[in-house]
Amino acid sequence: MLTLTPTAFDPKTETQGRRLAVAEVTCAAFTAAYPDDPPLVAAREAHSMTHETPGEQATHLVVWDGARALAWGRLDYSLTENLHLAHARLLVRPEARRRGLGREVAGALKAQARSLGRDLLTFMTAERAPAGAPFARTLGAEAALPMRRSQLVLGDVSPELLRGWTARPGGEPYALHLWEDLPEAYLARMADLVMVMNTAPRGDIEMDDWTVTPEMLRSWEKQLAEDGEKRLTAVVEDTRTGELVGFSEVFWTPDRAALVYQGGTAVRPSARGHGLGKWLKAAVLLRLPEFAPGAHFIRTSNAEENAAMLGINTALGFLPWDSQTEWKLSLA
Repeated sequence: MLTLTPTAFDPKTETQGRRLAVAEVTCAAFTAAYPDDPPLVAAREAHSMTHETPGEQATHLVVWDGARALAWGRLDYSLTENLHLAHARLLVRPEARRRGLGREVAGALKAQARSLGRDLLTFMTAERAPAGAPFARTLGAEAALPMRRSQLVLGDVSPELLRGWTARPGGEPYALHLWEDLPEAYLARMADLVMVMNTAPRGDIEMDDWTVTPEMLRSWEKQLAEDGEKRLTAVVEDTRTGELVGFSEVFWTPDRAALVYQGGTAVRPSARGHGLGKWLKAAVLLRLPEFAPGAHFIRTSNAEENAAMLGINTALGFLPWDSQTEWKLSLA
């Protein structure tokens, strides 16, 4: 008889077979929502569950049917800041849906969050998994930040536009760097720069600024390397002070080479108004074929209220592809 009871799951101590069984839930849910995308690789998803970032922790819950995982839930939370908050993820195998598994896992995640002293959960839903938003409402969650996912066909990008955006005035104090791995000499400055992402829209989610440390950056690099994922980062430095004032990064995996994901793009408020955001994005696109020759599409997510970044992406030729919503659920 099938039990609906979620049980604790620790990827670091479980067998590879059990990790793969849970990863198959992620792979099946992804294929159902995005059937035209390159499929996820179960072994990579299984290994990624073991990743640990300094100062952060994750807990997992799984519904089992024998050796087969039917549903998986995860909480991610900081041990040092935003101690009221946890981010949740919940997936059910497509063929196991409408059996109450999602409600059971959601209830267990809420109980786990309360036991950790957290009184606010955040989570994401996507238009291409249409059951997510109605389910969020049944939990009593509130839509906190609407987001647009856009896609760019790389072959359609205007080379003239990119060259125009990367042409800079003579004698300006800004220098561009392009890195696959972050140089040690820039690591502390890069951690400080990444925290500019705290200026990105948060919608109606109550949270304090997040701290990024050099140790976190190296941990994320190690995780990328273990997963076989590649990254290209463009950075602008103010040569007068050595301060890093803007960055943009993209990610891809060679076995899913057609699809590239845009990561963060940010410019310090003090350096805005000089075309640095356009320069960064264009510099990455100009050089990307050298590093990811199989790339065909690039996807990015932006808050609907982030008019500046949406304007840059629209000018490049990004078209709306999907919508996402970040939700908040009060446990108080």
